[in-house]
Amino acid sequence: MTTLDFLVRKDHLGTTVLRSAAAASLSLGEVRLDIDKFALTSNNITYAAFGQAMNYWSFFPTAADDAGWGRIPVWGFATVVQSLHDQVEVGERLYGYYPMSSSLVVQPTRVSGAGFSDGASHRTDLHAVYNQYLRCSADPFYTPPSEDLQALLRPLFVTSWLIDDFLADNNFFGALDEPRASGLMLLSSASSKTAYGTAFQLAQRPGLKVIGLTSSANVAFCESLGCYARVLSYEQLGDIDAGAPCIYIDFAGNAALRREIHGRFRNLKYSSSIGGTHVEHLGGGRDLPGPRATLFFAPAQIKKRHADWGAEGLSQRLLQAWRAFLATVNNPARPWVVLQQHRGAAAVEQAYQLVLGGHGDPRQAHMLSLS
Repeated sequence: MTTLDFLVRKDHLGTTVLRSAAAASLSLGEVRLDIDKFALTSNNITYAAFGQAMNYWSFFPTAADDAGWGRIPVWGFATVVQSLHDQVEVGERLYGYYPMSSSLVVQPTRVSGAGFSDGASHRTDLHAVYNQYLRCSADPFYTPPSEDLQALLRPLFVTSWLIDDFLADNNFFGALDEPRASGLMLLSSASSKTAYGTAFQLAQRPGLKVIGLTSSANVAFCESLGCYARVLSYEQLGDIDAGAPCIYIDFAGNAALRREIHGRFRNLKYSSSIGGTHVEHLGGGRDLPGPRATLFFAPAQIKKRHADWGAEGLSQRLLQAWRAFLATVNNPARPWVVLQQHRGAAAVEQAYQLVLGGHGDPRQAHMLSLS
């Protein structure tokens, strides 16, 4: 039995290689998963871009002789094909966080009817939310027909929901406190799935005006979604009232754009850094006018709301929001997403380069498999 790993250079994300190796034998308590399929989005490129700073490379380390290479984490589905754990059965289907590989060995711990965590030693100090594997048979979010959309959108939408919740939890940092104008929410990379998921949530809040910022090529797509009050190209930034109270939600990570926004909007209340879809323009946020650009870390808001509401209360709120979002995205009359399937090493490489370059059709979404 062999396993395939799709590796990227940590210091040059466009350089990739496919590694094939003999699968290691299992030890007592371990489980082998066949990774059936996984989604690839700009969010995964963000994982790679911030891999060192936020420990994303640490979830699925490479062999010692591949130290300069990494396995990008993705979300998808796998099937148990071998088990030396008495509480995990062969044939079980699991949703969770995987490498871009054909298989993964995990060490189930904290096993329950809902799923388990990977107790592998290298994941002990990493955030627990990424170590959980959910049994599809017991997952209220799961339905077989929506499996691809779940892999594609669920982790992104959870982040979107948490961004909206975080801002509301902080009273939108005073952006609604001034009578002169509605609070403006400025979202860069507006065509990205996490951005439009956030816009979908924010648009339901009274008093907010959600403005999507995107490339000129993607303006029409963003307008077609109906979740933005206004969509502008980056070149049209000057059309927005520079004195309006606003919040910048940065999904692009474009350093020059961030500086322009901080310099133009003198009533900028908060600047939230989410992602890095503009990989070639990433940069720091030092010495910016206005508020400090603050990195949003979704697990921290999950932890807070878990304490506020309990696990069931948090799950029920997320599930209700997810169902509403999924129904909108999957509306047959006006779908937001058209799925593309990619199977095999060559197809995976092609899809990866397309997503990395950020030049694909924003309505197209990519499901991949190395097996």
